[in-house]
Amino acid sequence: MATIQDIADRLGISKGTVSKALNGASDISETLQKSVLETAVEMGYSKLRRPGGVRKLCILIENMEYQEPHQFGYEIILGFRQMAEPAGYTVDIVPVTEKLQKSSSYDAFMLKNDYLGSFVLGFSLSDPWMKDFHTSHTSTVLYDNYVMANPHIAYVGIDNNEGMELAVAHLKKLGHKKIGYLSHALGSHIMQVRHKAFFAALRQNGLKTDPTCAGASYYTSQCMEKHLPRLLKMGVTAVICSHDQIANAALVQCQQMGLKVPADVSIIGFDDLPICAYTSPPLTTVRQERVQLGKSGYYALESLMNHVAIGTLLLHARLVVRSSTDTARKKTNPAE
Repeated sequence: MATIQDIADRLGISKGTVSKALNGASDISETLQKSVLETAVEMGYSKLRRPGGVRKLCILIENMEYQEPHQFGYEIILGFRQMAEPAGYTVDIVPVTEKLQKSSSYDAFMLKNDYLGSFVLGFSLSDPWMKDFHTSHTSTVLYDNYVMANPHIAYVGIDNNEGMELAVAHLKKLGHKKIGYLSHALGSHIMQVRHKAFFAALRQNGLKTDPTCAGASYYTSQCMEKHLPRLLKMGVTAVICSHDQIANAALVQCQQMGLKVPADVSIIGFDDLPICAYTSPPLTTVRQERVQLGKSGYYALESLMNHVAIGTLLLHARLVVRSSTDTARKKTNPAE
């Protein structure tokens, strides 16, 4: 394993200069520090071997609200910290931007800031560091993202196939035969997974799989204006949504169109945000146990740091049935 002396020999500089660069000394230029960090990463150097250092982990977060108890990321972070901090780790919450990702490679960022590992929340497939994760040597756990064949990377989440199966089976039991699906654009791993899971659940329940019964848009407003009316005209009696915000918007939009929920159309969300119990009517949804997801993120990261190459850790999904779903209304139009 590479040492500070090895890095100094490679770059033709002193051991002291390398040490200063690795520790962010103010008298080392930004260009030299970047060169030292990149060389250290390339040679496999890690500050893990330094005795007596502060044990630091980070939660890298993007595209996810997390500062208030009602926000999605709050309980995930809480669960992670509940496990990490009693184990002696300092946990930093680091909001991530595209600019930050382009300014440094992922491993160099982690090395520069003394982070032993990270829990990554909210990244999209287009994020620059998503490419870095394929070759990273830093212990990293991704929430709702997947990187294949890197023993330093793990994926945690819930079983979305199970969750979608529970939702479709519930609607089938209520007599719904034509079910629609609304989603945000398929630019993230989890949106792609849930989209595929929806059609798999239809097949598993012996229902017709018609691609036109699904609609995806970047903006929620586009889903409501373009896809929801189209699905209703096609005769769907129930709509499953990729997450609760779309489901709540669909609920409101249906009511504005003069439809009753659930008498005319049943709606199911995904995630069980706190708002779901207070919508009108309260929203049936697939629950993610967010505190448990945070704890699972720590379990997976601890395993990776102990050289146990966990690949995927999925929690069971649970359907929370509220008042936005009911038996399908019989159509008077024979064509429907």
